[in-house]
Amino acid sequence: MPATAEVDAYLEQAPEARREALTRLRELCLAELTGFEEVMAYGMPMYVRAGAEAGEVAWANQKQYISVYLMRTDVRDAFADRLAGHDTGKACLRFRRPETVDFPLLRDLLRATSSAPPGPITP
Repeated sequence: MPATAEVDAYLEQAPEARREALTRLRELCLAELTGFEEVMAYGMPMYVRAGAEAGEVAWANQKQYISVYLMRTDVRDAFADRLAGHDTGKACLRFRRPETVDFPLLRDLLRATSSAPPGPITP
């Protein structure tokens, strides 16, 4: 199954209450991550820079929250002040409710990822 169809199916299986936020997140990734390919990896949508082996951004519908995975340490470090008020893990940003997804912050993180040269990825 092509990645687009797999991501479509992933969205269809998401709870209806989160589907709109997840769809908007996908659209934002597709718009901002120029030169990246959308794939399914580790059971979630992931965005891989053309010619690279590892993904730099991914997102997932988890049981308790929506996760956005930001694998670039340089981008996370550059946004440390803006990320400080959010629920974060080593390489993820978690939103417990769809209405709390910070799309302006995500747009800026995606733009920074897209414009950065290939670089440090969290394993």
